[in-house]
Amino acid sequence: MSRRIREASLYAAVKAHLERLGFEAKGEVLGCDVVAVRAGETPFLIIAEMKAGLTLELVLQGVDRAASCDEVWLAVPATRRGRDRDRRAHKLCRMLGFGLLAVVPSTGSVEVLAEPSPYRPRANAKRRSLLLREHVLRRGDPTPGGGNRRPIMTAYRQAALRCAMALRAGPLRTRDLAHLVPDAGRILLRNVYGWFERVERGTYRLTPLGEDVAGRSTEDATQPASG
Repeated sequence: MSRRIREASLYAAVKAHLERLGFEAKGEVLGCDVVAVRAGETPFLIIAEMKAGLTLELVLQGVDRAASCDEVWLAVPATRRGRDRDRRAHKLCRMLGFGLLAVVPSTGSVEVLAEPSPYRPRANAKRRSLLLREHVLRRGDPTPGGGNRRPIMTAYRQAALRCAMALRAGPLRTRDLAHLVPDAGRILLRNVYGWFERVERGTYRLTPLGEDVAGRSTEDATQPASG
């Protein structure tokens, strides 16, 4: 079955759905898959575009149609685990103000996955604060974006490396490291990477692993932290 035939198989169900909402729907109007109009002093105009799957091309079609109508609906065949079930896709449609329909052509059933209404995501102040803090504290730009399988050089790891490099000369008190790393006491106590061991209260030295890591690091341990 060709893609076009699969898309056309959605038409009857989409048309029936829009007619249940009080619209008169017609197919292939000036290049639009479905145009539906609800009569009134100011007619309400809907454009629905159909595709064999929820693709970027379908979303871009919706973007192109948005200036010509009151609502845009996207319609795709219903799946069990496909992109139409991805909550991120639903959120994208809501953010764009698009409706999203999942259609079962064999039965004519239509499921509304997203309503075509204005949407603004709830602000996540904690996440925003963490992003800003990490950006400020991270030295330079040590990890290129897009490399999902690469270890990420976080601001915390950079700070731990500065502590490790300073300790190469021998045990130090946490207060002696404060000018390099304000959080040195917490970092040495937590010892996330297993690089440090306590000699006595408030004084630490490197473990063999820490010695190895510090010896291979190019981090400048003498540069005071910013932010």
